[in-house]
Amino acid sequence: MKIGIIGYGWVAGAHIDALNAIEGVEVTAICSSRPQNDTELSAKHGSAITSYTEIDDLLARDDIAVVSICSYPSQHKAHAVAAAKAGKHLILEKPLALSLDDCTTIREAVRAANVRCCVCFECRYSSQFLATKAVIDQGLLGDLHYAEVDYYHGIGPWYGQYRWNTSKENGGSSLLSAGCHALDALLLCMGGEVEEVTSYATTSKNKDFAKYEYPTTTTTILKLTDGRIGKATSCIDCLQPYYFHTHLVGSEGSLLDDKFHSTKLTTNKAQWSALSMKMLDSGDVSDHPYQTQFEAFFAALEKGEEMPLTSLEEAYKTFEVLFAADRSAEEGRSVKLRE
Repeated sequence: MKIGIIGYGWVAGAHIDALNAIEGVEVTAICSSRPQNDTELSAKHGSAITSYTEIDDLLARDDIAVVSICSYPSQHKAHAVAAAKAGKHLILEKPLALSLDDCTTIREAVRAANVRCCVCFECRYSSQFLATKAVIDQGLLGDLHYAEVDYYHGIGPWYGQYRWNTSKENGGSSLLSAGCHALDALLLCMGGEVEEVTSYATTSKNKDFAKYEYPTTTTTILKLTDGRIGKATSCIDCLQPYYFHTHLVGSEGSLLDDKFHSTKLTTNKAQWSALSMKMLDSGDVSDHPYQTQFEAFFAALEKGEEMPLTSLEEAYKTFEVLFAADRSAEEGRSVKLRE
């Protein structure tokens, strides 16, 4: 299966490596606003690649079945709609888009074209959250009534994404920029439907984060329709090691990062029991489980099914909550999802 890449920046390299590592899948085309040397591209990535500067030229190729969109977030809507109309299946980097209206436009285009879409909430396929979800699904925590999942990752001048991430045009908000992974993981763990969100935002006084055009730290409280509550913090102005915090509280036990206690297993409640998992410990895209996620996508394509965990329909639910949270922080009030 031949793959085209739209946008040739930092994250595109991780996509290409993951895709070329999958048997029967090969990246053969790249569209970049900067002209590329095909010989150098092919040597670098280990596959025969033709480069383009116009998206329509890439999309016109009948042999390309899937397009991976790694362009700037502000370009996602236009590129995703064009690819769907060309009949290409989509791999779409987060954020899906920078407004709920744009997300809806993408969803409508994908539905109308009857193509499949994988949204890069790849943290769902990490060792940390595969193990966490298994603990939940096995009932070891009982019924969850409270959960918090928090994203701490200082995105300053030392980080590749910083150059464009500081702008409202492409960074959007702390949640859109990066913290959406935490909000998405929270919704994965809790399940159910969100009724209302209340979000607060603040900023760091450190000069390294002064260029940001939006508040760099937000905390969002979720109220689900069944009365359960959750919290997601997105902090991209912290000065500390990367940390993806998870704390789940249920009727039969609790989970804290890579540790748990369960009355069903009669574990010692005076100390945590260890879980065998690799915690997410880096924001570097080369460390993210793209290959595992993409393998699930291609397996679903073979079966003519929506992919598990990170389909467009599933991701859309997360972005509905995210935009409600950003609206809450901006307007200083709670926002109901039905709004």
